[in-house]
Amino acid sequence: MIHHSNENALLDDANSPDINKQLMGAISSDFVLVADQLKEASYQIRKRGFSEFPIFVASRRDVPIGQLLIGATELSNQWNYKATFVDEFVQRKLIGPESIDLFKENYKKPDEYCCLFVVQGDFAGFVYIPYPED
Repeated sequence: MIHHSNENALLDDANSPDINKQLMGAISSDFVLVADQLKEASYQIRKRGFSEFPIFVASRRDVPIGQLLIGATELSNQWNYKATFVDEFVQRKLIGPESIDLFKENYKKPDEYCCLFVVQGDFAGFVYIPYPED
């Protein structure tokens, strides 16, 4: 997780343990349904040189970030999943330029963890969910 990002209130709020638990609880059962597709997308994004830091936006409503990868109900899931990169978060000022290094430093191994930016109601935050073991 990203800690002490004073430049960016979104990152500070997103790292509250209570919010993390709430977001993890809301998304975890849905994540299992799409984990294989997200893992493959993460691999392809990195392999093709788009970014070493793929981010998947998970939301139940349409949010104006990323490209739709898996629509709600497509795989019996209830959430939409969009693919994007850290660069788009910087461009949209969701991550301040001074927080990029901190984000990258705390980014977990993308072969083992999925970086999700979960948007639920008024809450939004980054969570890392381990991919299920094969």
